[in-house]
Amino acid sequence: MTASYTSQELDLMLWRQMYQTYTLLKQCEDRIYEKHGLTTEQYAVLVSITYLGEPSRITDIAHWLERSTNSISMIVDRMVKAGLVKRTRDKIDRRVVFVSRTSKAQALFKPATVASFQAVREILSPMPREDKLSLLSLLGALKYDIIKYYRPGVDIEELKREELRQSGSVKKWVREYGSASPRETKRQGSEKKKTGKKT
Repeated sequence: MTASYTSQELDLMLWRQMYQTYTLLKQCEDRIYEKHGLTTEQYAVLVSITYLGEPSRITDIAHWLERSTNSISMIVDRMVKAGLVKRTRDKIDRRVVFVSRTSKAQALFKPATVASFQAVREILSPMPREDKLSLLSLLGALKYDIIKYYRPGVDIEELKREELRQSGSVKKWVREYGSASPRETKRQGSEKKKTGKKT
């Protein structure tokens, strides 16, 4: 069936498939984080602060999330009002704004992260390891092609080195938040319902 498509038709179908997949992933994340009192954008800011260290500059958060400084500033404004982050200005350069998490954000962050990890594992667990590795490689190559297209002259090799440095934090996050399997969590949840116990 796919052999009958022209190259242009195949490109458009692939782009549409990727866009639909992204949209579904976003909807899935929205639902998970909403249950934990966060939006997907707020959660992303908290992840970046956790990775970058506290306090984090808004410009660094924007760079880490591949977003504009202005859009991150607006998200941070809403997070300050919601009591999720505190904003402080640099004592020397008042233009530099730092952000740190509140105790409220820290309390919401861990259960949201655990739930997110469990959803990822549940969704991806049917896929064979070889297919995951192939997909990871293909998406990585595509990502760099997209970056080259909309940010000409960017140092792709430096981006790859930075990703390699970040791989250590992925292992750390899995150790911290990814220990319980989706089945174990479901079983624990059903046991709580049966006994009426809350933890």
